[in-house]
Amino acid sequence: MSIFSHPDFDDHDGVYSFSDAKSGLRCFIAVHNTNRGPASGGTRFWNYVDDGEALTDVLRLSRAMSYKNAMAEIPLGGGKGVILKPQGDFDRETLFAAYGRAVEKVGGQYITAEDVGVSPNDMRTIKTQTDFVAGLDDGDAASGDPSPHTADGIFRGLEVAVKHKLGVEGVGGLIVAVQGLGHVGYNLARRLKASGAQLIVADINETVTRRAATELKAKVVSIEEIHAQEADIFAPCALGGAINADSIDDIQAYIVGGAANNQLKTPEMGAELQKRDILYCPDYVLNAGGIINVASEVSGTYDYDWVDGKLEGLRVTLKEVFDRSASSGRPTNEIADEMARERLKPS
Repeated sequence: MSIFSHPDFDDHDGVYSFSDAKSGLRCFIAVHNTNRGPASGGTRFWNYVDDGEALTDVLRLSRAMSYKNAMAEIPLGGGKGVILKPQGDFDRETLFAAYGRAVEKVGGQYITAEDVGVSPNDMRTIKTQTDFVAGLDDGDAASGDPSPHTADGIFRGLEVAVKHKLGVEGVGGLIVAVQGLGHVGYNLARRLKASGAQLIVADINETVTRRAATELKAKVVSIEEIHAQEADIFAPCALGGAINADSIDDIQAYIVGGAANNQLKTPEMGAELQKRDILYCPDYVLNAGGIINVASEVSGTYDYDWVDGKLEGLRVTLKEVFDRSASSGRPTNEIADEMARERLKPS
């Protein structure tokens, strides 16, 4: 299949593939849109079934980053990197150094940061090969792991959703089912618990679910059952596609909103949620806190007040999405896409 006929190709500015036999690196970097500035988005390190699955992921994720950055009103375009995790033994530092050289070859069109499977330590390795990297924990403008800021933005957005859908202030007393307890998911769970929410959680890592049961008094269920819990909010915080033809009929929550990218397996799932009177928080609007933090770092001078102001701006944008959806009768994901495309037009 030609890249141009791929169903997820969306007039991307550039799609790059790199390999390095010595390190085992095989990766894609996709630059979707640079109208607002250089493309930025995290790099994902994952066990992909094959390169076709990885290509689909990078195309979809890079487009979502363009929409996310536009809706957050930050001066960055959208891009993404994905690395196919090698089979068998490999040297992590050598592999991420090779990836840093790949980022450098894109010539500043793409600035990378952390995503699933990638740590601040990996960012330091990438930094040895290129300056087009953020999410660092040292340096003049360093801000470290962006995950807490992502969780902060999601928490603020869920408060907006709760007010819109349930007519109550805050999450106190509500039940939230959190799917995935990675860096963002666990930080979100902590914030929810501190604000009085009751938690139901699931993760493939039993160590982290035991921790949540002890520290957060969370009820632990299986990853196959988490979406079907009797909860006020279902928060997908693992990988994409949680809302699909197999899962949607089982969802009992009034609100869906979490950290995962591409939560809807297909765009039509947004309309299906609406038919079931479930309020969907478009993922790239809700989970933009991390890239907002990165944007401040990329500027060269980290500004906490600027970051906090942009996080508050997410509340305003999300409310506008909900209000437009309510007045037009159209799904929230369609409204958000429309708003994002408008903001991506060249000035």
